[in-house]
Amino acid sequence: MKRNKSLMTMLAAAFVGTAVYAQSAEEKGLQIAKAAEKADEGFGSSIVELKMTLKNKNGQTSERFLTTRTLELTEDGDKSLIVFESPKDVKGTATLTYTHKVGADDQWLYLPSIKRVKRISSNNKSGPFVGSEFAYEDLSSQEVEKYAYKFLKEEGDLLVVEQDPVDPKSGYTRRVVTYNKGKGYRLEKIEFYDRKNALLKTLTYNDYKLYKNKFWRALTFNMVNHQSNKETLLKFSDYNFGAELAEEDFTEVALKRAGS
Repeated sequence: MKRNKSLMTMLAAAFVGTAVYAQSAEEKGLQIAKAAEKADEGFGSSIVELKMTLKNKNGQTSERFLTTRTLELTEDGDKSLIVFESPKDVKGTATLTYTHKVGADDQWLYLPSIKRVKRISSNNKSGPFVGSEFAYEDLSSQEVEKYAYKFLKEEGDLLVVEQDPVDPKSGYTRRVVTYNKGKGYRLEKIEFYDRKNALLKTLTYNDYKLYKNKFWRALTFNMVNHQSNKETLLKFSDYNFGAELAEEDFTEVALKRAGS
């Protein structure tokens, strides 16, 4: 009887321990986001050229060519500079983004036609980025602090997490993000829901390449707008992680210079 009682005590203790340490959906979602952030730490800076293809609802397409520079910062969010190289009607248009872990991001747009830098207000960050299906807020780096999380499901190596933007001025009520934990928690898909909580867009990541035996980068982004039936395809060339970029390469002066 003593042995049975001891066994029952051990089982009860194990059950209580499991209950105490069981993760909530919110805790697990946050844990996955932190794992994804940690997996991509240390890349420093990068430069990549890309082709943007815009497709309207009738299937007609137009192409644009861009260069993107990114600087990794650990104390706050990353900084990025996007410059349009062609065609002529958008050549020199440039966008500078300072992502912040807490609070609204800072973004500026340089318009070569008037040779002026325009600050993008928080109210306009849900607007389309230079006519594409990407919004200005989509240009920000993936900072953990920008969302509240809820784990939804696991399908093999794929982990699906709901992310609710902390910023009340976000154009989205939530994002449903699919991570691949077997491939460094890289992003596979993001579904964006509008302010009415209706599915607005889906972004899929394809043609991944591994750099420096650690950093996964998708060479194809495909953003489909389900409400307008428009689409934006981004095709990236090889990433250059050898460029030693510094904070002075991401200023309003640098923004003007890049667009000139």
